[in-house]
Parts: sequence; structure tokens; C-alpha cells
Amino acid sequence: MHRRRKTLLAALLGPALLLGTACGAGTTGAGTGTEAAPAAVAPERFRHPGVLVGGAQLAAVRRHVEAGEEPWTSAYEAMGESEYAALDYTPHPARTVACASNAGTDACVAEREDAIAAYTHALMWSVSGKAAHAAKAVGIMDAWSKTVKEHTRDDADLQTAWSGSSWARAAEIVHAGYPAWQSPAVQRFKWMLRKAYLPAVTARVPDYNGNWELAMTDAAIGMAVFLEDRTVFEDAVRRYRARVPAYFYLSSDGVLPKPPPGGTIDTADELATYWFGQRTYADGLGQETCRNFMHIGYSLAATAHIAETAWHQGLDLYREEAERIGAALEFHARYQLGATAPKWLCGGRVERTMGPDVEVALNHLEGRMGMKLPETAKLAVSQRPGGTDDLFVAWETLTHASNPTPA
Repeated sequence: MHRRRKTLLAALLGPALLLGTACGAGTTGAGTGTEAAPAAVAPERFRHPGVLVGGAQLAAVRRHVEAGEEPWTSAYEAMGESEYAALDYTPHPARTVACASNAGTDACVAEREDAIAAYTHALMWSVSGKAAHAAKAVGIMDAWSKTVKEHTRDDADLQTAWSGSSWARAAEIVHAGYPAWQSPAVQRFKWMLRKAYLPAVTARVPDYNGNWELAMTDAAIGMAVFLEDRTVFEDAVRRYRARVPAYFYLSSDGVLPKPPPGGTIDTADELATYWFGQRTYADGLGQETCRNFMHIGYSLAATAHIAETAWHQGLDLYREEAERIGAALEFHARYQLGATAPKWLCGGRVERTMGPDVEVALNHLEGRMGMKLPETAKLAVSQRPGGTDDLFVAWETLTHASNPTPA
């Protein structure tokens, strides 16, 4: 269900062009015809913890849970009751993680689940103060850093994006406050991220469905903060600034959506095919709206994750695209909640399969910026306590519901 749309695009563009794209031809931002983006500026000094969640947010969560307040208490209890939070959780590391489209080895699922488990235990430790959870997170991360060497096959970029984003969040929380995770093990984990994850999540995939590059950029910026790598951070910011406007449409873009950055798709017919047959564009529509809302949810979540991590590092990417993100949230929340799709939208049929993907963006746009997002707020409440999609979204009611704390 997450496979690249090569078959349809091959009929449109020809196999030679697609082969070049799949091998990384083209560079982000080239040939898009868009205005030059602002300079990507990495912080002189990275803030820790600062990947998706910051220290002030974690402190607020602790206060809410200790006071028995909702929705945080229910969210914490749900997390604690999940298999990911079990202190006897057993990781299953693999040397090679080979993930084909819509298939793959057992290691593909194991890696994603183990990364979420490490993040879950990091959060459990942060809220409860029980060192056993921090030790379990370290044990899971150490098991993988001692073992994994490579990711292969068609979905390697997406697999490393999903698992890598959770690894970075887990490592960031634990490393920031648990000195028992000692330097040799930390350095080995950092080396794992550099060698087995970063090459894949920084690959160029311009003509693939946009949820790929957004998820990859989510992982890349999280790793950049944990690794304190300004070059990777700035590249992730550039990719965000290029891909988000090409994924979510605003009427100010013109009659047609912006083409995928660095790609080969730019005519009206090519764009309609890329947008799953959609030819009428409205504010907030997404490139994969007419595919299903599950992939739109992935993209909304990844977009918010990138902006949230950058915000914790002193760079406000939210404000640059607040109108676009807000329109996308409200557009899709309305139909996810059951509004009838008009004929011009996906032929009148939409697949309402969005997961727990809106808490982070809602918290910032409404809580910090004061935007009014009534449909999104209604959707978030209906999904609480938000759990995990078992890919790269986890426990965001706990961490971000009504938590507009400063960086």
C-alpha cells in the first residue's frame, strides 16, 4: 500500500525517465520554477532534548499525569498498557533489513516495532522516573546498533524513514538525561544512524509519492539534532521548504499545483496523474487525497514533526506554511469526520483512513499561534487518546495535546 507509483508514471513518462529518477537523478529544488527558498540556518548550538518533544513539554506531561488530568492520564495509561511498554520486551535486531514493496522480511516489522518500543520506554521513563524503562530503551537501541548494517530492496528509504524517526526521538530523550547510557554505546548508536540510516533518508526521490520524502525528512532532521549535524539539518530544512508546497495545494499557487521539487512531472496531465486523477484543486487538497487519507495522515504528521523539531531548535518553519498546513488539516478533518465528498473531489469518493496524525500540528497552530481549526480539533478529540500507527507516529496525545509550552 506504500509502494511507489512506478507503473502509472511509467506509462506517462516512459521507463527511461523513471529509471533515472529511481537512481537519484535530479536534485531537490532544481527545475521547479519556484522562487528561491530562504536560507536554511541550523542552530549554532542544538537544544536537547529537542527532537519532536522538548524538555518543557515533557515536564508539562509529568505534571498533568501526576495530577490525574485528562487527556494526558488516559494517554499515559494506554501507552503503559501497550506491548511496547512491557519491561520484558524483547528486541529482534537484524544485520540486513530487506523490505520489498508491500512485503519484506520479518526484520522490517521488527525494526519499526523495536524503534517505537525504545521511544515508548523513553517516554515512560520521562513521565514515571522509573530507571528500568530508560534501561530497557538503551537495551533495545544497543541491540540494534551492535547488529544492523544495511537496508535493502525497494522500500529501504521508507523503512529507514519510519524506524529512523523513532530511533532519533528515543535516543534524544535518553541521552539528554540518562548518564547510564555511556559514551561507547552512544557513539556506536550514532555510527549506526550515520551508516545504516542517513544515506537512505537523504536519497533523492522527487517523483515518488510525497509521503516518502516528508517521512524521510522527518527522520533526517531528527537524526541531525541528535548527531548535532548542521549540514544534515540544513538539507532537511531545504527539503521541507520545497516539498510541503508541492504536496498541499493553495489557490495562491496558481491554476495547477506546484510540481514535485527536482522531478520530471510538470504538465497539467502529468500532475493530474500524479495527484491520482484529480484535476480540480482546492485549498488544502493533498497530492495523495484521492489515494487515501491514510497517506495524507502520514504526510500531515511528518510535516508537523519536521516543523516541531525545527521549532525546538529555534527555527519557525510552521509560520512559513501556516496557511497551507491549516488548510490541509481542516480540509481533510472535515471529510475524515464524515462530510460528504462532492463530485469534483475524487469522483465523490474518499477513503477515510487517517490515523492519529493531527495532534502536533494542532498544538502549534491553535495553541501557540492562535489559529482557529475547529474541524481538526474535533477530529483530534474523537481520536484521543491517540496511540501509534506502528510505523512512526506514537503517543502524540500524551506529548502534544494542549501542550503549547515554549522551546
